[in-house]
Amino acid sequence: MTERLPLFPLNSVLYPGLVMPLHVFEERYRRLVADLLDRPEEEPRRFGVIAIRDGREVAPVRENDGPAGPLDGLGTATGDPLEALYKVGCVADVTSARRQSDGGYELLVTGTTRFTLTSIDAGGAYLVGETEPLDEPSGEGSGALAAAVERAFREYRKRLAGAREASLAGDSDLPLDPQVLSYLVAAATVLPAPVKQELLAAPDTAQRLTAELELLRRETALLTWLPSLPAADLTRQAFSPN
Repeated sequence: MTERLPLFPLNSVLYPGLVMPLHVFEERYRRLVADLLDRPEEEPRRFGVIAIRDGREVAPVRENDGPAGPLDGLGTATGDPLEALYKVGCVADVTSARRQSDGGYELLVTGTTRFTLTSIDAGGAYLVGETEPLDEPSGEGSGALAAAVERAFREYRKRLAGAREASLAGDSDLPLDPQVLSYLVAAATVLPAPVKQELLAAPDTAQRLTAELELLRRETALLTWLPSLPAADLTRQAFSPN
């Protein structure tokens, strides 16, 4: 069953179950938020967060807007915004919205479900997408993989804290559900946006966990051998094109 959703293109990835703050400053997205807030309280206030493909034309983010700000001016050689966006995104429910003195908004949104973007209507004040919900099977061996990923993630966090010369806060419990764990690890690991997008779009939980296990082991090895480099630099080295 398809659903039309307002679209909020970002240079980052939202995962189901995870919370994301958004600073809304572009006029078209102010209008999007205003339209959502005008809905009756019993109606859902949600939109689709979709990542922008690397190398596509986007307007620059204004100073101090932060990495989670919306990006305007999507475009390609053919003028089709669908080509500038990845096909798999995440539905965002508005948890809180606060209007700023300059007319912008500070939002807190929670990811709920994944969707596939099939078409875009660019004729209105903001982009609206035709979307299809994307189910996620567990996949084979997700339980055992989750246990391995949990161990690898704890070791990665220790190495990352050492590389940043930061103290590691209390070793809090991680979720037991393999799918929830897979999304938490994807969000919390320092990885380039295209890699995070691949994790979001994994066909099932087991395949996401398998990819994460390999990534965590690689990142931990880099942090072990090169602890003096910032984690972001290590990530760029690990995933730089050949």
